[in-house]
Amino acid sequence: MADDELSLLVSTGLQTLLTSGRISTPLTSMDLLLALISSRPSTSAARGLTIPRLTDLVRVEKVLDALSSNWDHGSILLSHEGGELYITDVHLGNPHVLEAINPRKRKRAPIDEDADSAAGNTPDEISSSNGENDSSISMNTPLGNLSKDLKEVYAILQKSTAKGRLLAERFRSFNGGFEPICTYITKVECAKSRSEADPSNPPNHPFCNLLHFRPLIRPHTDPSLGHCSYLNTCYSEPTYSQSPSITPFPPGTGARVSLPSGLGAGGRGKEKAPCRYLHFEIDWDEKDGPLAPVDTWKTQRLKEPFKIELGMGPDGRDMQVLPPQWINCDLRRFDYSVLGKFHVIMADPPWDIHMSLPYGTMTDDEMRAMPIPTLQDEGLLFLWVTGRAMEVGRECLRVWGYTRVDEVVWVKTNQLQRVIRTGRTGHWLNHTKEHMLVGVKTRTDAAGNLIFPSWANRGLDTDVIVSEVRETSRKPDEVYGLIERMCPGGRKIEIFGRKHNTRPGWLTLGNQLAARIRARYPERFMSVSGQAMITR
Repeated sequence: MADDELSLLVSTGLQTLLTSGRISTPLTSMDLLLALISSRPSTSAARGLTIPRLTDLVRVEKVLDALSSNWDHGSILLSHEGGELYITDVHLGNPHVLEAINPRKRKRAPIDEDADSAAGNTPDEISSSNGENDSSISMNTPLGNLSKDLKEVYAILQKSTAKGRLLAERFRSFNGGFEPICTYITKVECAKSRSEADPSNPPNHPFCNLLHFRPLIRPHTDPSLGHCSYLNTCYSEPTYSQSPSITPFPPGTGARVSLPSGLGAGGRGKEKAPCRYLHFEIDWDEKDGPLAPVDTWKTQRLKEPFKIELGMGPDGRDMQVLPPQWINCDLRRFDYSVLGKFHVIMADPPWDIHMSLPYGTMTDDEMRAMPIPTLQDEGLLFLWVTGRAMEVGRECLRVWGYTRVDEVVWVKTNQLQRVIRTGRTGHWLNHTKEHMLVGVKTRTDAAGNLIFPSWANRGLDTDVIVSEVRETSRKPDEVYGLIERMCPGGRKIEIFGRKHNTRPGWLTLGNQLAARIRARYPERFMSVSGQAMITR
């Protein structure tokens, strides 16, 4: 995209987004760029322009700097804070027209007389020191109607603390690649909409530079039925058999992958029936450019840590991350006392939610009897719950000696990055989300106040994860980054894990890890009934 096209898109887009109420000040330049990407240009001047990418952030900031000194639609007030560009306030309306209508009299914001007198400034001095731009910006805006002291308070509140900036810098994502998906899904529909937007001025490219999908048309596919509700997680879809949680058969055996019975989109009780609904795959060609890296959610540590022990975790210093460790065992009978103590526990129990599930479940009494308290003297517990397990999980926290302090919500999206419509759980409503309870080991001081772990980093992440669903019961990988930022270092254990859950710095316990042990140690693998298999 040329510089003049980007300038036109930012100028018209900012005006349109403000007047429509989709954005409001203050906001960062990144927030504005995300709003421009997610919204299609609606003005005749901006139609046909290429939608910017996240890599255009530096160019967008240069455009905003230029518009702050001369913008046809009004005035823009910018500020730089912590390496980010903030759009502090925007006043829509041509300032030159306002000057021509009333060149001498300007509407001045109400002034706190006592505060300004104490500061040693008269109203005339303040008006003259603010300059022409500030007087036009302050008209008819909430920020402009504040007194001088309130403006200072507002500016202070917009600044983050030194600790917050250091923590954010320490755990920021270095690989921030992201590929937005076109709202029209396919390249054909995208090109059709772009050509119909302005027939007299066709765009340079037939379709936009966002990610597209192509429909998979097979002999049994009926396009008139529309999209499959499960898309790439449909049990009848061949791509589901590529799931890392499904044990593959030895090559050359010709055995068919065993899928859960009665849950396929091809019809209940007809797992072998092919799905007649539309499925999709990524429509990418080499000329479209490189795709975003797969593991963009992963974070990296700075090579030179800060001199102060900030965000170091329980050990107070950077520790060497151990390779993945796992134990294949029966979690109901395993002796947890041999493992020692952990700072973080995460569990995704097989709750009995009174539904047909493709795995075994545990009763409520078995869950309450789990010896979780023996694993921790001080620390955090992250417990996945859904359906009726939300109440049972809270009860288990109390029985195990924990206090619930927060809750993380996972909003599930499908392959096309839209909120799923047909969840596989739920008796009354289709579930499109899951919850993860956050508990702290209950320890109180003399006054009865709850003692929080001093090494936990609080206030770094939000309580909402928006991520794509994968095979049954698999949770988003983003949750590991959230936990590891909250507790860098220290000992971490995951209970009820499967082979895709093993990761550096964690000990994973589960009864479906035999395949990983066999793959890692083929010469040592022995099938011993009733004994746990431990690898180091």
